[in-house]
Amino acid sequence: MTNTEIKQLVDEIKEEVIAWRRHLHANPELSFHEEKTAQFVYETLQSFGNLKLSRPTKTSVMARLIGDEPGKVVGIRADMDALPIQEENTFEFVSKNPGVMHACGHDGHTAMLLGAAKILSRLRHQIKGEVRFLFQHAEEIYPGGAEEMVQAGVMDGVDVVIGTHLWSPLEIGKIGIVYGPMMASPDRFFIRIHGKGGHAALPHQTIDSIAIGAQVVTNLQHIVSRNTDPLEPLVVSVTQFIGGTTHNVIPGSVEIQGTVRSFDKTLRQNVPKLMERIIKGITEAHGATYEFKYEFGYRPVINDEKVTRVIEETVREVFGEEAIDHIKPNMGGEDFSAFQQKAPGSFFYVGAGNKEKGIVYPHHHPRFTIDEDALEIGVRLFVHAAFKLLAEA
Repeated sequence: MTNTEIKQLVDEIKEEVIAWRRHLHANPELSFHEEKTAQFVYETLQSFGNLKLSRPTKTSVMARLIGDEPGKVVGIRADMDALPIQEENTFEFVSKNPGVMHACGHDGHTAMLLGAAKILSRLRHQIKGEVRFLFQHAEEIYPGGAEEMVQAGVMDGVDVVIGTHLWSPLEIGKIGIVYGPMMASPDRFFIRIHGKGGHAALPHQTIDSIAIGAQVVTNLQHIVSRNTDPLEPLVVSVTQFIGGTTHNVIPGSVEIQGTVRSFDKTLRQNVPKLMERIIKGITEAHGATYEFKYEFGYRPVINDEKVTRVIEETVREVFGEEAIDHIKPNMGGEDFSAFQQKAPGSFFYVGAGNKEKGIVYPHHHPRFTIDEDALEIGVRLFVHAAFKLLAEA
């Protein structure tokens, strides 16, 4: 298929893709609760024909497009879940569900993959191999839907997998490409410090959990600044410090929570040991005790060089050199990495911001939205990439 032919096919369904996105945006569902979303996706796919449909989990959908001739199996993934945010946009398709909003572009991801499935299903006789469309639930909440889908067998036999994220910090018309490490592992930690409460005017009779906790917070930063190679990406962020009830009482305990982001496997395993050494040392020095819990989250997204090169070549051929943006990795997390454990894969960004249209709000903001012109770009890229990846030796 030529670029012109595929563009024509995409142009024919562009308004339909936008309508799908708006329907999904108006009817968002939280992670692990995407029942109506999954049913909508299933029924829409069913209307295309030529697809073998299944429900790997309660709220996910898989569609298999099997060509007339044998060949490689290419997986394409889109996530479907929304966030617990009260939407503040005023357009006609705002969320109908109070406190729930598509504030990260997953409605667009789903609509784009539906568009690609519709076009490719029409072209089944031109496909050598299989294209597997993976509509994933629960990307936003660990342990995530990707791992569940992998456990259900959706990646069995898949040779290569790709996925995308509509990205508001990237201007419309740009495609963000990253080779190697792209997104970090989002781990979490929980600390509880037990001191001895008492009157704030008599601190000598207490073991001040707030003062001890403050030392823990500041010393945890030494893990990044003094225990880690400066050239190795690592984030240790304390995001919650809970303790005390009033001005004249020193609390008996405080709770501290936060996140750790990294790429390197060895460093990732070492961080909780360094954290506990600091926590233990400070609490013991002041006569307090502690509880420490560390949860490993998603694996980091590490893009395969060969697959990423195919994506870059596809962007260059379809949209031109000016569309390519070799962006830096970021410390956000993404469970697309679960699929990459089973097959080489690449995750890329489709620019969805537009300053001229006022589409400037960041992801997870109550006024987040996308430039819907990005949907057409995403569909074209999915279709071209599928053909190119199937043709790769």
